Amino acid sequence: MTTETDINLQGVNGDQEAAAVGIKHGKELMLLGEAVATRDQSLLKEARQRLLDEAGTSVLVDAAGVAANFQRMVRIADSMGIPIDDMESDLGKSVRTELDLTRYASAANTLQ
Repeated sequence: MTTETDINLQGVNGDQEAAAVGIKHGKELMLLGEAVATRDQSLLKEARQRLLDEAGTSVLVDAAGVAANFQRMVRIADSMGIPIDDMESDLGKSVRTELDLTRYASAANTLQ
C-alpha cells in the first residue's frame, strides 16, 4: 500500500502467476523461496539457476541473503518467545483469511 503497487498475495501460496503480479522476477523469487523452505536440494539448484538466468547475479545474491536472514530472524524470535503482531487487527485477520493460513498444522499454536 505504501508504494501503491498491486500484488497478489496468493503468490505466497505457490501460485506462480500471482507471484509475478507487481514484483519483478516474482515467479522466480517465489520458486527460490519455496525451494529454500522445503529444503529440496534439487529444487533449490533449479530455482537458483532459473533466478540467475532471469535476473542476474546481484538479484540472486540479494535473494539468498534475504532468505538466510529470514531463517535466522525467525529462529531467534521463536527461541526468545517474541510475540507476533496484534492478532486482532483487521489487516492481520484479512491476510490470514486470504491465504488460508489455518490449513497449516502450526495454526493450532496461534493465539486465538
